[in-house]
Amino acid sequence: MNDSLKRHIIETRDFPEPGILFRDFSPLLRHHFPQTLDALDALLTEAEWRSIDAIAGVDARGFVLGAGLAARRRLGFIPIRKAGKLPPPVRQLSYKLEYGEATLEMQQGRGNLLLLDDVFATGGTLAAAADLCIASGHSLAAIAVLADLRLGGEPAQVHGAPVRSVFHYG
Repeated sequence: MNDSLKRHIIETRDFPEPGILFRDFSPLLRHHFPQTLDALDALLTEAEWRSIDAIAGVDARGFVLGAGLAARRRLGFIPIRKAGKLPPPVRQLSYKLEYGEATLEMQQGRGNLLLLDDVFATGGTLAAAADLCIASGHSLAAIAVLADLRLGGEPAQVHGAPVRSVFHYG
């Protein structure tokens, strides 16, 4: 099933900057959203799902995937936002990107989370989001992405924990 879904992802060269190969999931979500959620759902076992209290999705495409999957699983959804988008009190974490810096924010809480984002590229955003979840009082049950964009054969990890993915491009 994943190969049939993968063909709906459109590659755009030099977007948003020269040298970047952008993978656009919009057609996949527009035409195959339920099947995409099925594929994400299948990344965890039923026993793992029973241990999860909520899904934390990273701004912005992680919101679409995370909120849809949380609704399907009848779980809460926790947004991890870009700076200045959540009302206080929030926990904030700044981190370096390959082309600059960014800051993520999250409200304090407790619970066992599935951390979900759209892609794993360099791992910087996902690692920062994982750190922020822990600093905000949560624990991480699992980490998942729609697509692992890294080249190479080593399994994706964040702080020693596996990052599960529906698609792998390496």
